Amino acid sequence: MKLFGFFRNVGSEMKKVVWPNAKQTKTDTSTVIGMSIMFAIFFAVVDLLVQYALHLL
Repeated sequence: MKLFGFFRNVGSEMKKVVWPNAKQTKTDTSTVIGMSIMFAIFFAVVDLLVQYALHLL
């Protein structure tokens, strides 16, 4: 049946996956958190500038 074939294929593909080690996971997580904070600050500054510009009108 197709469902069993699907799960068999999923299992064989999961064996091919190269999982990151703990050090790489920490590095990637830190990068994502850092970039998220930087973008949040950037958009907050842009928002404040737009609010200020609209207030001047």
